Amino acid sequence: MWALGGLEPWSGMHSHGIVVRRPRRPAVLSTQLTRLHLGFFRSSLAGQANAILVDSTLASESLGGVQVSDPGRERRVAHAVRVEGVGVVANLHATNAVSTPSVPAAELERARQFLDSLAEPGEPRILAGDLNHHEPALPGYENGGRGIDHVLVAGATAGPLIVWEHERRVHNGQVLSDHAPVERVVG
Repeated sequence: MWALGGLEPWSGMHSHGIVVRRPRRPAVLSTQLTRLHLGFFRSSLAGQANAILVDSTLASESLGGVQVSDPGRERRVAHAVRVEGVGVVANLHATNAVSTPSVPAAELERARQFLDSLAEPGEPRILAGDLNHHEPALPGYENGGRGIDHVLVAGATAGPLIVWEHERRVHNGQVLSDHAPVERVVG
């Protein structure tokens, strides 16, 4: 969550973010404590946010977000952006419930309903993120690969899912994510 304000200058792209969970303590303190052990604290202290980055040459409009998790569970939100010449793009980080795969599946379905409700008739729709589901299947959407990170596409042609190799994820000797980023050519 603390990084939302820095995404545009860092990436050179339009940033559309949504706060999923606010920090438990002031942002500076929460961030410092979390950095002591990222694997343990993760977002429990510093909060959590999702972001969609859009090429700065394309007009884009934030369409808001919706909670997709069940009451009593960790809050999960799908949010969407309309991108000129692309369609409606939504992002989701679904609950990791290995022993209960119906939980992320239900969140994914709610995210699909939200995305489909925003799209104009015939407008392409893209639902991407850490879906915590190895082979998600949504009516009308094409899945491009395996794993838990996906780019699902409806209403447009799309190539296969490309998973970044380790070397591509390293910057200044540090691996940039605990997940290999994925990408997919759409249109």
